[in-house]
Amino acid sequence: MAARAYWQGQIRLALVSIPVEIYSATKSGAQVAFHQVHEPSGKRIKYEKVVPGLGAIDTDEIMKGFEVDKGEYVLLDQDEIDAVKLESKKTLELTQFVDAHEIDVLYYEKPYFVVPADDLAEEAFVVLREALKRTKKVGLGQLAMRGREYVASLKPCGRGMVLETLRYADEVHKAQGYFRDIPDAEPDADLLGLAESLIEKKSAKFDPATFHDRYVDALKGLIARKQKQKGKRKIIEDSDSGDAARGSNVVDLMAALKKSLEKPGGAAKPAATKAPAKKAPAKKAPARKRA
Repeated sequence: MAARAYWQGQIRLALVSIPVEIYSATKSGAQVAFHQVHEPSGKRIKYEKVVPGLGAIDTDEIMKGFEVDKGEYVLLDQDEIDAVKLESKKTLELTQFVDAHEIDVLYYEKPYFVVPADDLAEEAFVVLREALKRTKKVGLGQLAMRGREYVASLKPCGRGMVLETLRYADEVHKAQGYFRDIPDAEPDADLLGLAESLIEKKSAKFDPATFHDRYVDALKGLIARKQKQKGKRKIIEDSDSGDAARGSNVVDLMAALKKSLEKPGGAAKPAATKAPAKKAPAKKAPARKRA
């Protein structure tokens, strides 16, 4: 496999150990990266690592320090940090199995593809994958990677499996603190029916290829225009937000929902309204010239 494994180790289920490799399942998009530039000279700004009173220092002299008191640090070598013994550095032990819907989406962090490390591991790998499929369960365990230990979930994905790192409970805000001011009231039945109809009308199979980063496209367009103008003037476009005035009564919401439902069918109406314009005798102007 061309990609480099992000982690190599084994998945352990009771007395069964399966050698595996995991690979990042995501990649960064085509983002527009900016540098800080000194405008008068047009040169890129660089940063140096300095010590107050000493100036720039050599990177070999830098150690990691944990502040135990104001200005007082415990210094650690990278070798000392790497030597911290943790079983999950090499083993993901599946200690619990849960239904997928029991894990709130807020806890999911990053996905990785899981594949057997060699031919000998394939049989046990396939058995675990199929067992997860049939039971419709997600395996949970803990895994140490790149300087920290994660809670990890394991689920089947096609011929392989997907491991997803999860956030710990203290890393997720409680939703109640944000939602408590939202009134607990039943919506109007007619409005709810219109909203459901609108959802049904716009329902389709998920295809991630239909979406792209329009902000990146707009930035690239701006950069291309600035490049043509040699960057001589600022280009600031006034964008009309197009936000409709917020209606505070039910009638406005009802009308908006009805209009939304009619929108796809009403797209043909503008073409029909152009027909009267063709009937107007605008072409008879030459007759006047003859007169």
